[in-house]
Amino acid sequence: MSKPMAGARADWEARISTRSDNSRATEPPQLPPPAGLVAEPGVGQVTLRWEPVDGAVGYLVHRADAPEGPFTPVDHLGGDVLSVPDLWYVDTSGEPGRTYHYAVASVPEVTVTGEVGPAVEATPVAPGGALPTVTLATDAGAEGFTLHKPWQPMIGSERLSQLLCTETSGGREIGTELFAALRRVADEIGVTSVRAHAILHDDLGVYREVDGEPVYDFAEVDEVYDAILGIGLRPVVEIGFMPRDLASDPDKTVFEYGAIISPPKDWQRWGDLVYALVSHLVERYGIDQVRHWEFEVWNEANLEVFWSGTRQEWMHLYDVTAFAVKAVDPQLIVGGPSSAAAGWVDELLAHVAGSGAPLDFVSTHTYGSPPLDLRPTLKRFGREDAKILWTEWGVTPTHFNPVNDSASSAMFLLQGMRSSAGRLDALSYWVASDHFEELGRPPRLLHGGFGLITVGGLAKSRYHALYLLSRLGDTELPTTVDGDGAGALVQHWVSRRADGSLSVLVWNHTLDQRKADGGAGLDRRVRLEVAGLEGVTGEQAARPATLTRLDREHGDISVLAERLGVHDWPTDTQWKQLAEVDTLVADKVAGHFEDGVLVLEFDLPQPGAALIEVSR
Repeated sequence: MSKPMAGARADWEARISTRSDNSRATEPPQLPPPAGLVAEPGVGQVTLRWEPVDGAVGYLVHRADAPEGPFTPVDHLGGDVLSVPDLWYVDTSGEPGRTYHYAVASVPEVTVTGEVGPAVEATPVAPGGALPTVTLATDAGAEGFTLHKPWQPMIGSERLSQLLCTETSGGREIGTELFAALRRVADEIGVTSVRAHAILHDDLGVYREVDGEPVYDFAEVDEVYDAILGIGLRPVVEIGFMPRDLASDPDKTVFEYGAIISPPKDWQRWGDLVYALVSHLVERYGIDQVRHWEFEVWNEANLEVFWSGTRQEWMHLYDVTAFAVKAVDPQLIVGGPSSAAAGWVDELLAHVAGSGAPLDFVSTHTYGSPPLDLRPTLKRFGREDAKILWTEWGVTPTHFNPVNDSASSAMFLLQGMRSSAGRLDALSYWVASDHFEELGRPPRLLHGGFGLITVGGLAKSRYHALYLLSRLGDTELPTTVDGDGAGALVQHWVSRRADGSLSVLVWNHTLDQRKADGGAGLDRRVRLEVAGLEGVTGEQAARPATLTRLDREHGDISVLAERLGVHDWPTDTQWKQLAEVDTLVADKVAGHFEDGVLVLEFDLPQPGAALIEVSR
C-alpha cells in the first residue's frame, strides 16, 4: 500500500463513524412493537414474520438465549444499519439444534428503536438427508401488474473527472475503462443516469478567484457530461465539494484526492457559483433535457468526514443551493440530504418546512441491509409529493472488503432491489467500476472494491445480478410459494414479457455475511410450477426452457481467480481465462407437464440464483 493511500485510509477509518450532529429537530412517534410475531424453524435457519406497524420505516430483530433476555439486535455484519424494512427476517447465525428467543421492535426513524415486543422461540434444524424443497407456482396467463425496476434510474460512479484520466491501474487506462463500464451498464442493464461526487472539485477547474473576483470555467464539466450523455446516461448533479478558492477552511479534506469539505467563505459567491453552473448546463443542453436531471445538495454531511461545519451551516447550504437551482428554472429538480445511514431526513424535512426552501426529492444512503421505507416519514411531514432516491446503496460501507467480490453480494443486490420495488423511485448501487480511488487506486484485481466491474472490464457477480434483473419482463405475475425458507431464504420474482414469454428469477440468500461462502443446511431444491401456458392440454411433451445460474460455480470471478492462482494482477493468460465468467451461460433445460402444468426442478445453493426463461 502506498503512503498516500495508507494515509487516506487511516483518516477515513478514524472519522467515518463520527456523526456531525445526532440531535433531532423533531421527536419521532413512539411506536408499539409489531404484533403477530411468529418463528418458523427450518434447516439451518429460522424465518421470522410479523404484522406491519403504521409509521414504521423498518424493524429491528433481537435475539436472546433465554426467554427473559437480555435481548440484543441480530447482527448480520452489514456494518451500517441493521434495521430491515420487510415484514420478515431470516436468521442463519444461530447454531442448529439450539433454541433461541426472538423479539422485534419498530423503528420510526433510523436513530430511534422502540421497545421490543413479546418473544417467541425457535430452534434451527440441523441438516441431514435430502435438500428441503421450495415450491413456487404461477399462472402464465394471469393478468399481473406493473413490475417496478428500481435499478434502472441510477448507478453510482467514481468522480467523472476520471473519465479524462490517461493514467493506468493494473496496466489499464483509467478513463477509457471507466467510460466502458458506464456504457456497459447503460447498454446491457438499461440504467438511465449516473451519480458521482465532486463536480465542483478543483480537478475540473470550475472556480478560481483572480484579483479577488470569481472566475468560472465549465469546459471540463462539459467534456465529462458530453461523454456520459453520449452513451445515453443523464448526470445526477451532486453539487459539491468546495472549490479551494471559495472554502472557508481549505485544509479540511477527505479522500486521497483531497476533496474539500469546508463551508464556503462567502455564501453569496457559493449561490452565484451554483446559479452559474446550472444556467450553463441549461444553455448547453437545453431546458427540456436538464429538467429531467436531479440536483443533489452535497454528500453525507451528517458525517464529520464529509462536512467540517455544523448541521445548521449545512441546512443553510441547502437553502442557498436549492434556491439558486430553482432561480434558473422553477421546474428543475433539487433535493437532499444525501445523508449516510438514512440520517438527517427528518431534520431536513423539518428545516425546509420553516425556511421555505424547495425540495423535490429526499435522498439518503445505507449499506448492509435493504433500504428502509421512508414513505411513513414523508407522510408524517406532509411531503408525500417528494420522490425517494437512495443515491448510494451497497452490501458494505467498508472499502476493500472481500464480500464485495463474492456471489453472496450479488444475492444481497437481488434482495434489496426486490424489497424496494414500488416503495422508492431509485436505488443506485455504489458503484459501476473498480476504477475508484477515494482511498487510493486499486492495489490488485480483487481487492474488495465497490465496483460491479473489475479493472480490466470483467463482470463481478453483482453485475451479473443486475443483468439477471434486466431480463425480467414488464408485467409481474402473482405467485404462491411453500416450503422450508419459502419467500424469505428463497426469494423470487416472476414476470411476463411483451412477447408472452416468462422470466422467473429465484435466489437463495441470507443477510448474514458469515454465510457469504455458503452454510450447512442452507441449500434448497426448487420446484417451479407454471400453469396457463398457451396450447397446453392434459399431458404434454417437455417444453424447452433455459436456465441461467449465478453462484460460486457460475459467474463468480473471485472463485475462478483463486483457482487460477491469480496474485495481485493476472498474467496475460489469466486475463483470458478470467474472461470465461464475464458472461453468464443460459443452458437448455427440459421440464415436464403434470395435468397441463409445466414443472421444472433444480437445486439452488446458498448463495445462488437461477433465471428460468420459458417461451409461450
